[in-house]
Amino acid sequence: MSNHAIFNRPMDAPVPAGFDEAIFGMGCYWGIERLFWKQQGVWMTEVGFAGGHVDHPTYRQVCQGDTGHAEVVRIVYDSSRISYEHLLQLFWENHDPTQGNRQGNDIGTQYRSLIVAMNPSQHTAAEASKIDYGNRLAVEGFGRITTEIVDKLPFWPAEEDHQQYLHKNPDGYCAMKGTGVSCAIPHPGAE
Repeated sequence: MSNHAIFNRPMDAPVPAGFDEAIFGMGCYWGIERLFWKQQGVWMTEVGFAGGHVDHPTYRQVCQGDTGHAEVVRIVYDSSRISYEHLLQLFWENHDPTQGNRQGNDIGTQYRSLIVAMNPSQHTAAEASKIDYGNRLAVEGFGRITTEIVDKLPFWPAEEDHQQYLHKNPDGYCAMKGTGVSCAIPHPGAE
């Protein structure tokens, strides 16, 4: 496997001691990966699939819609530099979590909104943020949030040509668009 096109680290490098992982599905994974690789404190990003019933799925299989997988991004980050709560804020503000099995013109279960909680504290933070953001969206006239929050499950990396796609193809397709509603998630230690 080659190196990450932005971080110049081996894509299969082990997670450094003291770092954490997060997995989010927000529609097409190309734009999502770019959003997260630009954040200070993010050490690695990788696009792939989660939430389905097929081991080692290919992009083509997932696009056919019968694997149950969502397109997701795995993020390795230094929680002393960027909090999980900040990652959640980016998650909620940069897609429309009320659209169900789609994001904009991208339609299918692979484009659903998904949070894979890697531990109980991530699960608690994700559930709390979903309630808060759902209330904020309702005030602005949006429907209910359809985001699934699931506990840790397998992540299957996508093929190499999908990794850092928008860096390799700067004019490539990206449909990522938020609702325009701000998400205010308290940071740990905030009063």
